[in-house]
Amino acid sequence: FVPIGLEETDLFLYPFAVMSGEKAFNLNRDQRENLRHYVLNGGFLVASAGCSSQPWRQSFVREFKAIFPERKMVKLTSQHPVFHTVYDVSKARYKQGSARFPDLYGLEIDGTIRMIYSPDGLNDTGNAGKGCCCCGGNEIKDAIWINMNLLAFALTH
Repeated sequence: FVPIGLEETDLFLYPFAVMSGEKAFNLNRDQRENLRHYVLNGGFLVASAGCSSQPWRQSFVREFKAIFPERKMVKLTSQHPVFHTVYDVSKARYKQGSARFPDLYGLEIDGTIRMIYSPDGLNDTGNAGKGCCCCGGNEIKDAIWINMNLLAFALTH
């Protein structure tokens, strides 16, 4: 991974980007415009709340509405190819609670999913080892399988 600021033109060198965090945030005008241009022009974004952080989720949903006021994310069903591109994902284990089907939302542009949003952490912090700053949220323990599907889906669709 290479960290890139949303306002940087280097963002456009990468066809696949990940946005994550654990705290509330606000994007400035340049960051919003750049991210909109990136997604509308073929970039693929995976956005996931680190440790299922509620403040980050609220910030992302608010910013999405500011960036794409004319569009809505749709909840992906279990039949969507993103759950079957490499691995068949029918449920996921979570840090807390029982296994269930993961909630993923997609943004479709010109008939193609260009952004995937997960309100639950896809960061695989359960395997991060010592020093993980995990805040104790309910991240997905099986995130590796979903992430592999997301990358393969983005590269093939």
